[in-house]
Amino acid sequence: MKTRKAKTPDPTVTDPALVKRAVKAAALGNAMEWFDFGVYSYIAVTLGKVFFPSGNPTAQLLSTFGAFAAAFLVRPLGGMVFGPLGDRVGRQKVLALTMIMMAAGTFAIGLIPSYATIGVGAPILLLVARLVQGFSTGGEYAGASTFIAEYAPDKRRGFLGSWLEFGTLAGYIAGAGLVTIMTALLSADDLTSWGWRIPFLVAGPMGIIGLYLRMRLEETPAFAAEAEKAENNRPKTPLREMVTGQWRALLLCIGLVLVFNVTDYMLLSYMPSYLTGQLHYDETHGLLVVLGVMAVMMIAQPFAGALTDRVGRRPVIATGCAGFLLLSVPALLLIRQGSLLAVALGMGALGMLLVCFTASMPSALPALFPTKVRYGSLSIGFNVSVSLFGGTTPLVVTALIGATGNMMMPAYYMMAAAVVGGFAVWRMAESAGRPLPGSAPSVAGRHAE
Repeated sequence: MKTRKAKTPDPTVTDPALVKRAVKAAALGNAMEWFDFGVYSYIAVTLGKVFFPSGNPTAQLLSTFGAFAAAFLVRPLGGMVFGPLGDRVGRQKVLALTMIMMAAGTFAIGLIPSYATIGVGAPILLLVARLVQGFSTGGEYAGASTFIAEYAPDKRRGFLGSWLEFGTLAGYIAGAGLVTIMTALLSADDLTSWGWRIPFLVAGPMGIIGLYLRMRLEETPAFAAEAEKAENNRPKTPLREMVTGQWRALLLCIGLVLVFNVTDYMLLSYMPSYLTGQLHYDETHGLLVVLGVMAVMMIAQPFAGALTDRVGRRPVIATGCAGFLLLSVPALLLIRQGSLLAVALGMGALGMLLVCFTASMPSALPALFPTKVRYGSLSIGFNVSVSLFGGTTPLVVTALIGATGNMMMPAYYMMAAAVVGGFAVWRMAESAGRPLPGSAPSVAGRHAE
């Protein structure tokens, strides 16, 4: 008796205009998250004076970054709420909600009275705003990468997904650049009394634009097909099943996100402090070098994303892991030379290696999970890894240098992350050019750019 072959589902034909709108709307949310990150990092000293006037500059800065770090603590909680919700009610609705919360949290910081005006209520309100931001961010990256991945044609998912991290870099540069310009134009008194509010208030109009873009979007074809398959009566997937039922994919996700975020936060968050605090490098030059490296990374981003479509995600991610394993020490030795050229070369080398991850991860991570749990499982794995390893990178490396006196600790830490990432990429399946698990093949419609 002959057995029938399972029928291959008809491919989904994507509308190029709709795909482009989806990419823009998703990338803008990521840009807004990192706009806030850039603003907060670059204006931290001023915020310390406004909200934590202890008279001790070190205590002020630690308190300010303590409020900043608090957002990382609630990110996994946000992921556990928004991720399963996105699998139940749809990606578009949840991404609109996270956009509103992110914009509101950032805008609210610009409205908080100073410590001199309302006393201890000021830092408490700052902490509340940061917790709102962190909670909403817990559903942002996983949702945005899922949204783009489910809209993108199979053969262009790497290129289109790479624009998500393009938004990350653009947002950070915009936030840090705005603070740098304001610092140059305003006196220290003006910056402390009212100028610091401007970058946070900018988030209001940005949030309205982002919300408008996201509200105009339709639900992703993959989610719509999954909902239709269940005849609009989709059973809830328990949170436990999103973890225990996907434990292997979750471990791979945590490993990949670990190397991605340790190197990301090392380069973009910790290295400016390392240059000024540990190597006594000129602060302005250090910040400009970091912004310059990010600008070069932005240019390389879409080209590297397209490369992952041609050669695969695994070879590109593996190249990044091997590069950090072999070149972290030479790059840091270059940076420690102290000359502008040496610092730029060392930072530039690390930046180009980081592009291997920023261009690959938005398309590789969603492909680890089937459609029915993609948003939820990815949110959990991504945010647990970021909170435990990525966001703690500056703190851990600073503590390691303090405990050992070894100034090469940043290089060793990146090398250790590269080993973990290398093992994860060895165990992951190639996803380039293939349908997402649980979804029909996706092809580009006519006139796709």
